[in-house]
Amino acid sequence: MALKKFVVGCFEDEKVLFPAVEKVRKAGYKFHDIYTPFPVHGLDKAMGLRDTSIHTAGFLFGMIGTTTAVTFMTWVFTKDWPLNIGGKPNFTWIENAPAFVPVMFEFSVFCGAHGMVLTYLLRNGTLPGMPADNPDPRTTDDKFVMEITTEDNHVSAQDLEAKIRATDVFELSIKDY
Repeated sequence: MALKKFVVGCFEDEKVLFPAVEKVRKAGYKFHDIYTPFPVHGLDKAMGLRDTSIHTAGFLFGMIGTTTAVTFMTWVFTKDWPLNIGGKPNFTWIENAPAFVPVMFEFSVFCGAHGMVLTYLLRNGTLPGMPADNPDPRTTDDKFVMEITTEDNHVSAQDLEAKIRATDVFELSIKDY
C-alpha cells in the first residue's frame, strides 16, 4: 500500500497565497487544509468550500433546550411540587405564559450556545486531548501553509510539486503520513 503524501507549500504573505490557491484550484486539485496565522477573509471561497451549517446545529440545540425547559417546568409544576399560587392553576399556558417565557428563552440560548461550541470543537478536531495537526509551527507566527494530499487528488507528489512551484511559493516540502 502506498503511503499518503502531503505536499506542503509555505507562503510569506496572503497576497501571494491567494493567487496560488486560485491557480491550484483551477488545476482541479482539492486542498487538505490551509493554515494561516490570522483569519483571512475570502479564503474559504477561494478554496471552494461550502458555507458552514453550524446555524442548523444551533437551531437544533436551541430546540432541545426549549423542549427540555418546557418538559422540566411541566413536571415540576404538575407532579413534583404542585402549588396553587394566587389562585392560579399549576400549569396553564394562558395564565402563566409570561412567567415561563424567560426560562424557556434562557435555557434555549444556553443549550444552543454550548452545543454549537462543542460541535465546532468536535468537528474541527480541537477538543482538549485531541492531537494537533499543524504541519508547520510557523503558521502560528507569520507563515501561510497550503497542504494538499495526493490521496484526495489521485496524482503523484511530483505533479503537485510542479504545480505549486509554478506559484510564488517560499518553501515546499513533501511529507509522508
